[in-house]
Amino acid sequence: MGAALHNGRVLRRRAGSTLAAVALVASAGLVAGCSGDGDDSDSGGGGSASASDATSAATESAGPYLPVPDGVELTPQGSQLAVGDVATVAYEVKQGEVAVLDITVTRLEKTSFGKSFVGWDLDAGQKKSNPYFVRATVTNRGTTDLGARHAPLYIVDGNNTLVEQTTFASAFPPCEPGTFPKKFQPGKTTKVCLVFLSPQKGALTAVSFRPTQEFDPITWTGELQAPKPPKPPKGKGDKGGKGDGSGDTSGG
Repeated sequence: MGAALHNGRVLRRRAGSTLAAVALVASAGLVAGCSGDGDDSDSGGGGSASASDATSAATESAGPYLPVPDGVELTPQGSQLAVGDVATVAYEVKQGEVAVLDITVTRLEKTSFGKSFVGWDLDAGQKKSNPYFVRATVTNRGTTDLGARHAPLYIVDGNNTLVEQTTFASAFPPCEPGTFPKKFQPGKTTKVCLVFLSPQKGALTAVSFRPTQEFDPITWTGELQAPKPPKPPKGKGDKGGKGDGSGDTSGG
């Protein structure tokens, strides 16, 4: 992919090849990246304070960077937030369709393969990565249903390089749900937990929202914590994690 760019620009990087659970080799793939959301643009974190201030001032004078519903005020580009802060953001999910979200990154967790990935096959490259969980609360502030989409977030490693979310084809109790509910309509709120494998023992220096290369990223930083214990199964009626968060539209 070449060397990482500087001055606030970062290179998006995939976490690795497919993983599969030992017990479910055919159906339980863990696929790197966040495909299917119609977003092929580079995005990331970083940038100097002076550049961020200048971009923010220009953005405010020019109005919203994308059309949003009346009453929605977007967080300025280049904002540097702390865990627990909310950002109101907009991005194109496909041409002519704009998503608007309130995103609150609520918790950053550093885990280990021995603690959270028991029963999953890892190749040599993946074993050299560092696993992280990012928890967030998201509200749909737009006018379109965003059901089953991925939260538009990345982590930034110690080389100012973006790492995409790693997604699962089956339940992953240590950190789920990894996508929005099957129906995520305007006004609804949900919680997500995103898995990231930072290559070459990479760090987690920030969580980034950057839908395009030209966008001055909005970032969150905070202390890393130990992972939360997985929630116990809801009951005998659950099959393969079906329903684990897929219908969660609770607040907070």
